[in-house]
Amino acid sequence: MDKSAFEDRTTITGPMHAPLKHDSAHKHVAGTADYIDDMPEPAGTLHAALGLTDRAHAEIVEVDLSAVAAVPGVVCVLTARDMPHSNDISPTHLHDEPVLADGRVQFHGQPAFAVIAETRDIARRAARLARITYRDLPTVIDVVDAMATGGEFVTPPLTLQRGDAEGALERSPRRLKGKMRIGGQEHFYLEGHIALAVPGEDDEMTVWVSTQHPSEIQRMVAQVLGVPVNAVTVNVRRMGGGFGGKETQGNQFAALAAVAARKLRRAVKFRPDRDDDMTATGKRHDFLVDYDVGFDDDGHILAVHANYAARCGFSADLSGPVTDRALFHADNAYFYPNVKLTSEPLKTNTVSNTAFRGFGGPQGMVGGERIIEEIAYALGKDPLNIRKLNFYGDGDSGRDVTPYHQKVEDNIIRRIVDELEASADYQARRAAIIEFNRSSRVIRKGIALTPVKFGISFTLTHLNQAGALVHIYTDGSIHLNHGGTEMGQGVYTKVAQVLADSFQIDVDRVKITATTTGKVPNTSATAASSGSDLNGMAAFDAARQIKERLVAFAAERWQTTAENVSFVPNHVKIGEELVPFAELIRQAYAARVQLSAAGFYATPKIHWDRATGRGTPFYYFAYGAAVSEVSIDTLTGEYLVDRVDVLHDVGRSLNPAIDLGQIEGGFVQGMGWLTTEELWWDEKGRLRTHAPSTYKIPLASDRPKIFNVRLAEWSQNVEKTIGRSKAVGEPPLMLPISVLEALSMAVASVADYRECPRLDTPATPERILMAVERLRQI
Repeated sequence: MDKSAFEDRTTITGPMHAPLKHDSAHKHVAGTADYIDDMPEPAGTLHAALGLTDRAHAEIVEVDLSAVAAVPGVVCVLTARDMPHSNDISPTHLHDEPVLADGRVQFHGQPAFAVIAETRDIARRAARLARITYRDLPTVIDVVDAMATGGEFVTPPLTLQRGDAEGALERSPRRLKGKMRIGGQEHFYLEGHIALAVPGEDDEMTVWVSTQHPSEIQRMVAQVLGVPVNAVTVNVRRMGGGFGGKETQGNQFAALAAVAARKLRRAVKFRPDRDDDMTATGKRHDFLVDYDVGFDDDGHILAVHANYAARCGFSADLSGPVTDRALFHADNAYFYPNVKLTSEPLKTNTVSNTAFRGFGGPQGMVGGERIIEEIAYALGKDPLNIRKLNFYGDGDSGRDVTPYHQKVEDNIIRRIVDELEASADYQARRAAIIEFNRSSRVIRKGIALTPVKFGISFTLTHLNQAGALVHIYTDGSIHLNHGGTEMGQGVYTKVAQVLADSFQIDVDRVKITATTTGKVPNTSATAASSGSDLNGMAAFDAARQIKERLVAFAAERWQTTAENVSFVPNHVKIGEELVPFAELIRQAYAARVQLSAAGFYATPKIHWDRATGRGTPFYYFAYGAAVSEVSIDTLTGEYLVDRVDVLHDVGRSLNPAIDLGQIEGGFVQGMGWLTTEELWWDEKGRLRTHAPSTYKIPLASDRPKIFNVRLAEWSQNVEKTIGRSKAVGEPPLMLPISVLEALSMAVASVADYRECPRLDTPATPERILMAVERLRQI
């Protein structure tokens, strides 16, 4: 492969690495960006709504849908028996997730039927008229209850271990144990789930759907309809947010729309109400972490034994890889000499939880940071000192092997932390905060600096591949298609920059087109922060193929050597002659040179053996750190995030403007997860936080009052990624662990920092207040 894709360039000679605007930014602002609900509907389009159950676990004794079907405007009602070939949309081989409940309800709000009507309003109102008789079954809602009753797993658990954790714990001079509850999170994308299915000739079906995984939607629709995969085409131009919630959760809506479209030979649109969307689709997993840590008097960690139990819901979905990744990141940036980590992916009678930005890594990391915090309070030291003491080494210190036996060979966390500590004036501010807390009766402050080390790649090795299709037309304009999906994160813009840079043309000469399974097959989900890495390299490979043909043609046409042909801004230099790019393309076309190519990329070096818990699941690591300062009201538990300073590593940024936006957005989303966003199920298994009125995402007023974000501009990836860049999607979400730790310090001040407050998340004002009151009793 042409090394220019990842060579070290000291100057920008093309669009790659430039801070260009997002291709759809002006459309987002003006409201002209087309989402599926903005598309003109085909004549005769019907609309669908879900019929939800109201038991957490029960047998369905009888279903009376006569009142539903009798509503004027209702065209048909679908049940599990109406699925043409299969009632399964499980993303795993376990086949444990039905399109519609059949004989048994496994969570409150599980869809049991779908209403197809002339209008969306008719479908929604009719869906409420069903009469369902149940026979209740034993119900397990919470992860604690699941553990107490023996704990059925939805997927096999994982163990990671190195050294002798139990023996080292017994020998440790100091030892402590604890538990931590880590809450889940609703994706709360601006655009909810939606699918539009349009039947074609014979068995053909075209589906427009808001999904991060077009190829999975394609397979699931084909599976349910009983047709070959090539009969289904899935299109995605953009999503109004995804965050992992649209990796598997769109399967149900697409499948039901397609079944109805095939049955009725009319287009069918499925756009659920926000309440139904939140009730019937999965969320971030909540965890219960049990930890046992051994350490010395200086704070060196000697041994860690931790168990991560997760509420997974009624089916496997992606709980296996999510709980695996929690263990992969339980070490964060710290070396554990002796370690044993176990997962418990527990089955509960709740909606099946799914992917969410970070994919289990954030939960693992929060648990690891709690261990650091516990040690610091036990020794009466600044947690930052304990962090620094336990950082991974530099590759030759013997302190560079993870619990899954991958060597950390690109470690820059110490430099990141040292630079941020200095630039944010951490030490002076911490001293000032401690002094402030001595005399302040009501308001207390806290500050914390926390690091991030996040592994980049799908842990299921075969998903680390991507394809792209590139056409050059005779006027020199370029058509780009690849397997990545755009959910606001800028992957379309970044890959277009890669392609424009390869040919050294202006980026506006590259036409960005909707992701479609009809052009690039067998794509992986746009997830695991790998969208730009994988698709950028695939597009570069396609460009390489075309460039090689163009260079060979130019060398022959101008009677020179290939070494004398180079691409320069909007031209091709052939010897001493500058030929406009479009002119070369016209001549190449006339000479019958192929101007199209399918590119492909597979991530090298990675492998993973889950059975042994060993391998190299990550191609590289992304690093970052944040300092957060907070103030709390000890009489109410309310708090403010006063200031945040971030230094984050994205390697050689493909687009600094987009990357800064991703860091800022990821921080606020992560802060919401850790502080305000609370999922709550009652004793009957009903999700009570199922709408904006009961579920609190961060507001503009919740953002840090001072928010300083910088890229580590000196960093570049040691691996041969596109432009030596690093992924930016998921790692920033873990930076606001610093907010949680700062809140903890503020709470601890009421007991003179003698006790670790052990805040569970989300650290809502209620939890802050209760923690303050507990410590006041000490």
